[in-house]
Amino acid sequence: MTRRLAVTLVGAVWLTLLPCASSGAADSTALSLPADIPMAERSRLTRVTAGAAIATRVDGEPFLARRDIFEYLLNHLAFMTHVTQALRITRLRIWPTAEGLFFDEGWGTTGRLWVVYAAEGTRVIYTRGRHNMALLPAIHGEVLLIIDYQYVPGAPGRVLVKSVVASFVKLDSRILSGVLKLGSAVAQKTADREARGIVKLFAKVSRAIEEDPARVYAKLRDRPDVPHAELEEFRALLAIR
Repeated sequence: MTRRLAVTLVGAVWLTLLPCASSGAADSTALSLPADIPMAERSRLTRVTAGAAIATRVDGEPFLARRDIFEYLLNHLAFMTHVTQALRITRLRIWPTAEGLFFDEGWGTTGRLWVVYAAEGTRVIYTRGRHNMALLPAIHGEVLLIIDYQYVPGAPGRVLVKSVVASFVKLDSRILSGVLKLGSAVAQKTADREARGIVKLFAKVSRAIEEDPARVYAKLRDRPDVPHAELEEFRALLAIR
């Protein structure tokens, strides 16, 4: 039950695929938010961390990528999930609406997503969602995800992306929060794996593009729901005629 809850909550979000850890990690994972986040938004995020049942902070495995493509995907999360679905990397889907971004992780978790802060080197993402399980009440909660990254010169035309991923998961149910505390060791192990999985998601996409950009574009082009404007922008980045 504890492992199931941890995996489904964190898997719902990036790129979702958000990490989680044990309740003990929530005490040791310090919150570090950019100074120019508005006070009202900062207060909401601080409440999530203060009440977090599980939290984690891990180093992602460095990977090579084209900087322009990595940043395009990072700035277009909905399009990013078109790419990962086309490559059969994940079921996660993010789509824009008049009310903002919504997500469906593909395994029962759905909700809304806000990119609270976006600047070179940092992304702060807040989500609120629910996970539906057969014969059991829905699980409601909030997730705060902070991705810090930097570039190191790599191969010609490429950069080495080094990242640190932190997340805080706050459940509406105090009972379920207590269950997570009882299973802290299992949750911690799952947390680290899921956190590193976020970075691996970008690494897999970058590797697929490096190996055969035309194939990646063809798979996207065959998807009828891919926005034409973004598809053309991506085609130009891939230098495909």
